[in-house]
Amino acid sequence: MKKRLLTIVLGAITSICSAQQHYVGGDISMLPKYENAGVVYKDKNGKTVGDILAFFRQEGFNAMRVRLFVDPTKDSEKAVCQDLDYVKTLGKRIKEAGLALMLDFHYSDTWADPGKQWTPDAWKNLNDADLATKIYDYTKDCLQQLKAVGATPDLIQTGNEISYGMLWGTKAAADDGKTNRCFTSSSAANWNRFFNLLKHAGQACREECPNAKIILHSERVPKTSVLTDYFDRMQKNGVDYDIIGLSYYPAFHGNLATLENAVKILEDKGYGKDIMIVETGYSYAWALGGTTFDYTGTYPYTEEGQRKFTADLVAMLNRHSSVKGLFWWWPEDNGNKNVTNNWWNAALYDHNTGKPYSAFYELKAFVKSTDASVTTVNNIDRDQHWYNLQGMRLDTRPQRRGLYITNHKKVFVK
Repeated sequence: MKKRLLTIVLGAITSICSAQQHYVGGDISMLPKYENAGVVYKDKNGKTVGDILAFFRQEGFNAMRVRLFVDPTKDSEKAVCQDLDYVKTLGKRIKEAGLALMLDFHYSDTWADPGKQWTPDAWKNLNDADLATKIYDYTKDCLQQLKAVGATPDLIQTGNEISYGMLWGTKAAADDGKTNRCFTSSSAANWNRFFNLLKHAGQACREECPNAKIILHSERVPKTSVLTDYFDRMQKNGVDYDIIGLSYYPAFHGNLATLENAVKILEDKGYGKDIMIVETGYSYAWALGGTTFDYTGTYPYTEEGQRKFTADLVAMLNRHSSVKGLFWWWPEDNGNKNVTNNWWNAALYDHNTGKPYSAFYELKAFVKSTDASVTTVNNIDRDQHWYNLQGMRLDTRPQRRGLYITNHKKVFVK
């Protein structure tokens, strides 16, 4: 019996070592707001879905992303509402559904992107040294509170689309934050300030969530010289992270060949980091606001055009072993119902029927059959027999976190 169990264990270890986990899911930060507004989610046959997170998992998703703002009450945009209490509740639901959690720190009271990295109002009077301490303390506190409710992140973005730095200052400042931005031509002082902030954020992540992977997020896919300059600097200056996170929206970044070119260049640079597409989306109907690239000759703005784009995106990414994650942005948008100030033309739900678009079912092809399957649990029947990785039977359910065998399955106990 022990020999047979040891064989199972060795097979599990081999599987984990040879096939790193692929993650597929979406940023579902608005889901509770839709649910509270009475929005109905259905399956492709029109049957109402009871537990939407269980449905996501059933249909092949295995991870979800949630954004976190410092004090979203400072912004009037209805979609900017994810404070720590909100994220703790949603994060706990995600983990209880058996899904991995990606936490996206915005380090702002409002949307953070390449053109907007505004310092939270409560932090606006801090000097650079105190700001570094604050980002460490804030990150650490958030992670401690998430862990306490059973919402430990598996993946952590220390900043959202921070291509040109972070925590620039307030929007109302005389220089509009330009002093602290990090362009390729910016001063060493600006970059050193940025590195210091990232190191403090990363240190808090390592201390509180040592098993989580840290993601550095950029959207400079079409500008590969800027992209590689950015990650060259991170490497040279010892910034600690695990994954290169990219945003890719064809409407703003170009065709699939543009994305694949960026992936290849990042691979060839030899950074030794996995890559994830942490944001993507393509319209099922009208052009997205601010569109700069028309891809409708290849993928019309229709349900079928969106599906074909998604299938081709997945096929391309699956050619690259470095790419370990694919996340659709705002897939849960399912009719406004006064939940937000506007709707997202690239959602994965039909606003009229409540049913998923065809693209929803294409995403799961990114999770390869060779991926190691590890279940994470908080509470399990204590009468089941448990074994450690040496094949030895335990007297009780494991009391320490780690990987174990039960019912011929690999289980990670928290």
